[in-house]
Amino acid sequence: MNATRTPYAAASFRQRALSQRGRPVEQAWRDHGDHKLNPDLFAYIEDLDMRAAAVLIPVVDYGDEARVIFTQRTTKLRKHSGQIAFPGGSIDPGDRSPEDAALRECEEEIGLDRRFVQPVARLPVYLAGTGFRITPVLSVVRPGFSLKANPDEVDRIFEVPLGFIMNPANHGHGSGVLGGQTRHYYEINYGEYRIWGITASIVRTIYERLYA
Repeated sequence: MNATRTPYAAASFRQRALSQRGRPVEQAWRDHGDHKLNPDLFAYIEDLDMRAAAVLIPVVDYGDEARVIFTQRTTKLRKHSGQIAFPGGSIDPGDRSPEDAALRECEEEIGLDRRFVQPVARLPVYLAGTGFRITPVLSVVRPGFSLKANPDEVDRIFEVPLGFIMNPANHGHGSGVLGGQTRHYYEINYGEYRIWGITASIVRTIYERLYA
């Protein structure tokens, strides 16, 4: 089968990313992920003064079956320690764009040389209760790269098949209390890894805009 027609090939992912479903990215943050599960909890944060951040969703081109790079944050970190995440962080004054910030953070966290990465499109922003306005940057990574975890930020680097995380049967639900209110969230279990919170919400948004 031609890779461009295989749903979970990087070529197909790129095409879908460029022709996303739903409202324009700039207007659609409420429509996707766990924002949809928590309308009362998240509605009030829309107008808050938040710090801009970006994460890179690195989809590696392995032919018919692409894989996605994730990190497990070190337990040394003050926020989200030990959690599964995409490479990323705050947008600094020297960054030219969210894409530039995401690529820089990815180089700093896992040593992925930006020469191997092609940013493709953005997803709707994720407004985090921790005070960040996060721009997810969809990208395709060509093989041949090498990775090295920054021990101050990352404990592990691992890959998950794109087809696995884009299967809604693998999107479970959980809940917890945040600020005295119950928050509902998506969670995805892959082997020993539990992907939940912001990261699982971004994964769900990819599914809703590209594959649903």
